Amino acid sequence: MYAIVEIAGQQFKVAKDQKVYVHRLQEAEGSKVTFDKVMLIEDKGNVTIGAPAIEGAGVTAKILGHLKGEKVIVFKKKRRKGYKKKNGHRQYLSEIQIESIAASGVKASKKAAPKKEAKKVEAKKAAPKASGKADDLKKIEGIGPKIAETLVAAGVATYADLAKTAPAKISEIIAGVRGNHVTDTWPTQAGLAADGKWDELKELQDRLDGGVEK
Repeated sequence: MYAIVEIAGQQFKVAKDQKVYVHRLQEAEGSKVTFDKVMLIEDKGNVTIGAPAIEGAGVTAKILGHLKGEKVIVFKKKRRKGYKKKNGHRQYLSEIQIESIAASGVKASKKAAPKKEAKKVEAKKAAPKASGKADDLKKIEGIGPKIAETLVAAGVATYADLAKTAPAKISEIIAGVRGNHVTDTWPTQAGLAADGKWDELKELQDRLDGGVEK
């Protein structure tokens, strides 16, 4: 009697009392494991084939020990590039001994689902709706494409929206964007832009140094 079974991502043809080297298993040495992905079983000339696995079939084995395989040398070279790289690898293995092959009566093993961490109950504030068609927020000094995209996604899509948003709130919205962003003058700049006072906005921006008015 023999079986073709999947163990740790590989398929093996196994029989009772046979010793097999497989990819490292998580269980401890000396423990018994059951593999339920049995693709084929042959018993006294009768062959049973799964689709893809045989329901209820299983192979039980004992872990004899954990070890490392022989070293494999991986050498890479690129012609006329001066590139050479040599690495060694030893595969982590487990030696198991097949104890029994069952054609039925084995329950499919179910991996315990990881416990989900208790989520903190927090009232999520709905993002404010944009008051109109989105403006080009990149005209505000200190706002780049990524920040503009983040603000629009949070509902701050126009100069008027930005003018009504406190600097602390703006900093909170763009907290995930890399960089040190000084938002103190953004509402003032946005207010001038919303009123169409472009000359005054330019004068203000000329006085800014790193987002701080000189």
